[in-house]
Amino acid sequence: MPGPSIFESISTELLRGFDDKDRAREEALLLSRKAIRLCSSSIRSVHRGEIEEAERLIDQAGEELEKIRTLLVNHQDVRYAGFVDGAEQEYAEALSVYSIITRHEILSPDEIAVERVNYLAGLGDTTGELRRHILDLIRSGRAKDGEYYLQVMEEIYYLLMLFDYPDAITRGLRRKSDLARSMLERTRGDLTNALEISRMESSLLKNQCSK
Repeated sequence: MPGPSIFESISTELLRGFDDKDRAREEALLLSRKAIRLCSSSIRSVHRGEIEEAERLIDQAGEELEKIRTLLVNHQDVRYAGFVDGAEQEYAEALSVYSIITRHEILSPDEIAVERVNYLAGLGDTTGELRRHILDLIRSGRAKDGEYYLQVMEEIYYLLMLFDYPDAITRGLRRKSDLARSMLERTRGDLTNALEISRMESSLLKNQCSK
């Protein structure tokens, strides 16, 4: 019969493994929260026109994500527990917002380097930030410039609609698609009205000048 020493040895080994996993999880959780804060700050900087600061923040967020991947390389169950996905989605959103608004460039999944489904989820959230940017352009009298960003919103929505798979695979992407459609419809209406008002004002001004 196995003696108590056998179970003591087993418990010691198991406890060591669980302690290591718990420490890795706690550290990764802190790093994920930091990455999310950095991404949020980067997006705010983009909207304020602080482009260099936005770039610095997004680079720092990418470094935090890399630390997480290294930390959890032997703890893949923790990696896919959910909170890392949230950080990757925020990073994909922040990097997409930065690239689209500052460079008129849409980055691929390989360029952003996150899980494919997190890339799509981040793109879905990008539509809300593009709506905000378009409204800022309308308020500053640059409604015409908003047409490009509305087109990008449309392309993002059409892309998301292609992935009609069970939620177990896409992890809430259908909800992102529904929100993107709502953002798109509202923004199209706002921009159309703003452009029409701008045309009417230009026409009135032209008529006044011709008198």
